[in-house]
Amino acid sequence: MRYADGPTAHHEVHVEAAPARVWELVTDIHLPTRLSAELQRVEWLDDAAAPAIGARFAGYNHHPVVGDWRTVSQIVELDAERAFGWAVMDADGRYGEASDDPDRRMATWRFDLEPEANGTRVRQSVRIGPARSGISPWIDRMPEREEELLVRRLGELRTGMEATLDGLKALAEGDAGKRGLQD
Repeated sequence: MRYADGPTAHHEVHVEAAPARVWELVTDIHLPTRLSAELQRVEWLDDAAAPAIGARFAGYNHHPVVGDWRTVSQIVELDAERAFGWAVMDADGRYGEASDDPDRRMATWRFDLEPEANGTRVRQSVRIGPARSGISPWIDRMPEREEELLVRRLGELRTGMEATLDGLKALAEGDAGKRGLQD
């Protein structure tokens, strides 16, 4: 596995709630800050207040080894009750050349929703690259361990996805989620 190949990770769950209820949760950019150990807070940029193609938001992250950093994300996919995706850029140039161009993203994240018996199948995924990201300096220092480093990082990201989707499932399957199934 090589960084240049755009390695991926994903996790999925079945949620016993209607796609509309799940969609409401996955498009709330603030929700992952309550469920993820790495993403600490987010804020809309450029007077945006809701998900729309091209809307941007800043994410403030923390990792025990890497420290704190900010990213800027731009929504690149929005298909109601089906797909929500965003490109993450290194707008501050922490890991390479500063960029707010989604074609020079550090990663692409997305949620995919699919109606399924008694609810919704939700899949969260990430593709790392093509631009440099937080793992890049480690690969620079230890190129012979690139695959091992990527496996570890993808594992961390997958653990974060599991926490996010478990929390999303619990919220969606609460009273409001069950009502959504009957709508």
